Amino acid sequence: METEFHTMNNLFLQLGLPDNDEAIEAFINQHKPLPANVALNKADCWNNSQRAFLTEAIAADSDWAEVVDHLDAQLR
Repeated sequence: METEFHTMNNLFLQLGLPDNDEAIEAFINQHKPLPANVALNKADCWNNSQRAFLTEAIAADSDWAEVVDHLDAQLR
């Protein structure tokens, strides 16, 4: 099975958010720290479709899971 490597820029593009480095950094700075008791996909900063994508990426251990985990760590 071949998996695709996704970047943080790809993830933000997939989520429908600005995907340049400055916008990603600003998003992370605006929404951190995410409380330890709040799962990434339950954070208030997502709309329903973004939340569904994040939920599926983690639950299915998809090729997006690694970069989603990285985003989660950056928001903590």
